[in-house]
Amino acid sequence: MKKAHTFILVLGCSVPALFLSGCYKLRGHYGTKSYETVNRPVRTPDIQLPEGYAIEMVSSGLNFPTSITFDDKGQAYVIEAGYSYGEIYTVPKLLKLDANGKVTEIAHGGKNGPWTAVDYYNGNFYVSEGGTLEGGRILKITPDGQITKIVEGLPGYGDHHTDGVTVGNDGYIYFGQGTATNSAVVGKDNFNFGWLARKKDFHDIPCEDVVLAGENYETENVLSEDKEKVKTGAYVPYGTQTVKGQVIKGALPCSGSVMRVPINGGPLELVAWGFRNPYGLSFSPDGKLFVSENGFDTRGSRPVFGAGDYLWEVKDKAWYGWPDYAGGDSLAGENFKARSIRPKSVLLKHPMEPPKPAAVFAVHSSANGFDFSFNSSFGYTGDAFVAQFGDMAPDVGTIYGPVGFKVVRVNVKTGDVTDFAVNKGFVNGPASSLKSGGLERPVAAKFNKEGDALYIVDFGVMEVTEKGPAPKQNTGIIWKIIKL
Repeated sequence: MKKAHTFILVLGCSVPALFLSGCYKLRGHYGTKSYETVNRPVRTPDIQLPEGYAIEMVSSGLNFPTSITFDDKGQAYVIEAGYSYGEIYTVPKLLKLDANGKVTEIAHGGKNGPWTAVDYYNGNFYVSEGGTLEGGRILKITPDGQITKIVEGLPGYGDHHTDGVTVGNDGYIYFGQGTATNSAVVGKDNFNFGWLARKKDFHDIPCEDVVLAGENYETENVLSEDKEKVKTGAYVPYGTQTVKGQVIKGALPCSGSVMRVPINGGPLELVAWGFRNPYGLSFSPDGKLFVSENGFDTRGSRPVFGAGDYLWEVKDKAWYGWPDYAGGDSLAGENFKARSIRPKSVLLKHPMEPPKPAAVFAVHSSANGFDFSFNSSFGYTGDAFVAQFGDMAPDVGTIYGPVGFKVVRVNVKTGDVTDFAVNKGFVNGPASSLKSGGLERPVAAKFNKEGDALYIVDFGVMEVTEKGPAPKQNTGIIWKIIKL
């Protein structure tokens, strides 16, 4: 039984590097520094950047890293997700990352991972914990490693977790909560992911009351040894039918949303909803909140073909269209007319007309953690730099070639998306399949405190086999990009 998309951050000790060939420039002097680590080759010339920029490896041998942050003095800290898959189990950790690549453990978690994002604010660290077993949490971690639960019991048991924690200047902790399912209907794919057998009554929760269209989807009963069929509607447990006009009550916490909580704890507040998997959150230099969304897959009882990933400006209390819209367009509308799979709406009434995204990314590119440039010395001030984890084919459905595996730059005013850091030859795909020493699976991009360097968190080698994801331990890397 596979547990796809179930990962937990964990940082391990750095691996000594063997110096090969390559050239980089740092702080005004040149050196030759490409690397070969014990667990994967690393060659900086295999990564293409715009002219005038250079990349180096900061640390290697990390165990499923997912996020990086910086304290008031500019010291870097990384989290490792912790991962539970098959025979692999690693512990989520918060690690101090020295300039020489050495890591020191600050704190560690348990089996409720993954730890998906970290932010530093006013002397403490804040971590989003996915919630695989006990529900999502927002954790506060002191510099001496003491962990306090700010929020717990979030609906993170399903396909997508609690993600993207970031602290605003208003003293609130903002975070994303992914949906339980691909498109609001619990089905066989969720059983294959592993969680339906554990949480038989779990399903998506709307943030406000919704009125259903009464669409139900038939599958064989994966929870029984018998061969009988069952029908399942939207926003209800597996095997439960719905009727036209049925009202599902909204609640907090809810699925597919951006929520916030006061920095010292308190009641949850809804910011926006109608997202499938709101993974990364970041504030622009002018104080606007943006979120990256992983779009629909072609799988499950209600598959959706051809939906991209998106970058959204978050408007207060707005609804962004899931489960009946993709990128502001109705799945039943003209933009999906030519699709071989054209899902019917599961909602009889829509809360509002959803907005249009700030940018559209390639289908299945997995647009994840991102940050905004705010220092003219780096360049592209006001643009977002988005890490694309790369496709999870065949789990997401059929694709025509590798998608993602790079860092892109987004002009949020025009919506233009431009490759920024991509494997040599501008070829999509992980370095391991390209037989190169470049990027594997970038999962987060973050500027340092000064804003003159962009750090890339590379999760490491993860193949997708017939049995599901097959991650390789101790292959995570932290990269650093500067302007020469």
